[in-house]
Amino acid sequence: MRRDLELYIHIPFCVKKCAYCDFLSGPADEETMEYYVRALIREIESIESMKEMYRVVTVFVGGGTPSVLGGEQIERIFAALREKFAMESVREVTIEANPGTVTREKLKAYRSAGINRISFGLQSANNGELKQLGRIHTYEEFLESYMLAREEGFDNINIDLISAIPNQTVESWKSTVDRILKLQPEHISAYSLIVEEGTPFEKMYGEDGNRKEELPSEEEERLIYQKTKKWLQEAGYERYEISNYAKKGYACRHNLGYWERKEYLGLGLGASSLIGNVRFQNTEEMKTYLKYSDDVRKRKQNEEVLTKEEELEEIIFLGLRKKDGISKKEVDFFCGEQIEKMICQGFLEEKDGNIRLTERGIDISNYVFAEILA
Repeated sequence: MRRDLELYIHIPFCVKKCAYCDFLSGPADEETMEYYVRALIREIESIESMKEMYRVVTVFVGGGTPSVLGGEQIERIFAALREKFAMESVREVTIEANPGTVTREKLKAYRSAGINRISFGLQSANNGELKQLGRIHTYEEFLESYMLAREEGFDNINIDLISAIPNQTVESWKSTVDRILKLQPEHISAYSLIVEEGTPFEKMYGEDGNRKEELPSEEEERLIYQKTKKWLQEAGYERYEISNYAKKGYACRHNLGYWERKEYLGLGLGASSLIGNVRFQNTEEMKTYLKYSDDVRKRKQNEEVLTKEEELEEIIFLGLRKKDGISKKEVDFFCGEQIEKMICQGFLEEKDGNIRLTERGIDISNYVFAEILA
């Protein structure tokens, strides 16, 4: 019987690097992007046939901003995927898109390629906050892109939002949430801003930054999280993971696969993979990738064979992010004492044979994970 496989396609280009972003991405000219598409297709074509062993169940095109590519380039990538992989069981195909980079022609090409889900990186409905984040678009441009997607038949749309932006208040965040709820997307991802090392935001808002007092306090951030859950649940969205909400039947299958540790194959610059108990990654050097994308020995790096203990740690760390948690029986022998301690302290609870984070536990989830895996 063939095993499920998820595919991730990395497109490392964007119009402009956002001030908070530490992803492997950056601006490029059209010639470089075309060279990259050709290299990506060569990588796909070079992979040994997996059709006998695996069936692809989800595809996620992420970045960067995949929507900076032309529609014809996306179609060529998917044509190569269909030649190499067993795609008949695919039910969800997502592409990330930024407002201002989407056209009707591109949306038609996405549909032609088999893409049935779009994830829009809005982040805020406040133009001042968007400018502060370094986004290239306004809320009005997002609305135009969103409506175009609806007109072209996309009935599964996610909107990414970021809270705890400098100088943001509960009231300004509620204004963003209210505007998004009026649009009735099928899925909403609501993340809290993380000031990442090496970004412009770190210089301003990091430990040594001269503007870090502009960030909301921990109490304000926690209140924003709690209010978000309340507002979205009242509007018919279920929180199925710490930061993700969906209408019934619209939870992101691809991301659930990550949290459930399904096998996945990453294609493209810097893309990571998990096949069996082996984790590995493509090179992050663009010149190397463009030259050797079809040579697995030269493009692959950081290969690691996971031990049973490391696999269990990942099951716990990733699985507890989900609302339903993980099977207690599966991990009890490994860390039963720590689990009982967290239950007694009110950070975990047991239900129907599963253990999961309580509302208190979600607030300090990193602490809970560290205690369990200590």
